[in-house]
Amino acid sequence: MELLFVVLGGAIIGLAGRYFLPNRHTHGSALVPAIGVVSASVLWVVLTWAGLKWNGGWIWWITLLGTALVVAVADLLIGRLRAAGDDRLLHQLAKGAIAR
Repeated sequence: MELLFVVLGGAIIGLAGRYFLPNRHTHGSALVPAIGVVSASVLWVVLTWAGLKWNGGWIWWITLLGTALVVAVADLLIGRLRAAGDDRLLHQLAKGAIAR
């Protein structure tokens, strides 16, 4: 049951990252929330395997703050890489159009 709440928290953090972080125009609407869901689930399972109890506070804080960090880094990195790729493609297309 707790994993359901963790997944929901990851989705909410991902949605918040989608709409509060820059570069929203460089990726799809479900990518960042999906990253939030996956990272929250993986962190929760790893911490559970590491021996943290699900009814303790540390597992919740580490999972939710870690998810927020992963979502922020992923959004910024994806946006930067996508913008650089778009600029590179634009220059290649412009160079090809001028040469003809």
